[in-house]
Amino acid sequence: MTMCRFATATVAAFILILTGCGKDASEGRRVIAVIPKGTTHEFWKSIHAGALQAAAESGVEIAWKGPPKEDDRDEQIKVVEDSVTRRVSAIVLAPLDETALAASVAEAAKDGVPTVVIDSDLKGASHSSFVATDNEKGGMMGAERLGSILGGKGRVLLLRYQVGSASTEKRERGFLAGIAKYEGIRVVSDNQYAGATAEMAYAKAEDLLQKFPDIDGIFCPNESATFGMLRALTSVGRNGKVKFVGFDSSTKLAEGLRNGDIHGLVLQNPFRMGYLGVKTAIDVLDKKPVPARIDTGVMIATQENMNTPVITELLSPKLPPTVR
Repeated sequence: MTMCRFATATVAAFILILTGCGKDASEGRRVIAVIPKGTTHEFWKSIHAGALQAAAESGVEIAWKGPPKEDDRDEQIKVVEDSVTRRVSAIVLAPLDETALAASVAEAAKDGVPTVVIDSDLKGASHSSFVATDNEKGGMMGAERLGSILGGKGRVLLLRYQVGSASTEKRERGFLAGIAKYEGIRVVSDNQYAGATAEMAYAKAEDLLQKFPDIDGIFCPNESATFGMLRALTSVGRNGKVKFVGFDSSTKLAEGLRNGDIHGLVLQNPFRMGYLGVKTAIDVLDKKPVPARIDTGVMIATQENMNTPVITELLSPKLPPTVR
C-alpha cells in the first residue's frame, strides 16, 4: 500500500468522519477513534488519509480528532476519555507525551476499548501494538547525511522538538549517536527546544543562529522545527550555505530541498502509519494476533533522488479533499 494508490472517490463515498456523538459501537457499527498529536501539519493529514483508506476497505467509521496544538496534553487526554465515553470500538493514538497519556490508555483498556499506538511510543503495557517509524534509525540516517556532506568536519547544532515526545527524542538520540562517529565534527548546541509550532521554532532558530553565526551544519527532528529553521536561515541569508538536514516533508520543505536550501530530509511513511494503525486495530477487535511493534519504514530524500517515484510519493503525497 502506498500513499497515491487509493481512490478519492472511494474514500468520499464510504467514509463518514465523525465529529460529534451518536455514532458508536453500541449501534452495531465499528467506530475507530484516530487521535493525532495535532491536525495542521501535512504529516498528520497523510496519517488521516491512510486511516481513511483502511476504513474504506474494512467498512468501519473513523472519528478523527486531535488537539489544535501539539503541546496540549490535557486536550488530547480529554479526546481519549471522550472517545471511551462515546463507546468507540477502538482507539488509534499518536500520544503527545509518552507518560501523560499512559493512564488514559490504561483506563480505556479496562473499559474494553483497545488502543493501537502510532508515531510516538507510550509507556506501559496497556496498548495492543505500536505502529511507527524506527525513529532512532531515522536520526542516525540524518547524522550520516550531514556528516557526509560536511566531509566529516565542522560545527553543528541540533534543534530539538519538545520534552516528552518519544518519537523525536529517539531521533535526537540517534542523531547524536551517529554524528559522534565523526571525529572532526563538534556539536556546539543540543539542549534547545523548538516547541510545538513552526512560529516557536522560527523564534528559537533565530536565537541560535545569532548565537552561532559560524555554524556549519544543522539537524532538526520534525516538520515544524525544520520549517522554522528554514525560515530563520533564509531571513539571515544563510540558506543553502549552512548544511541542513531535517525530518518529514511538506510543500515548503520539498521546495527547499529542490532549491538546495535543505540538503536532506529524513522521510517517514505517514500514510502507511495511519493505514496500518487502523488495520491493526481491526485485527485486535477481530481477536487476531498482532505484532507488538510494526515498523513503517524510513528513507532519506536528497536533491539527487527526490524525483524518483518512491521518494516523490513520500515528499508530495496526493491527499483526498476531505483531509486538505
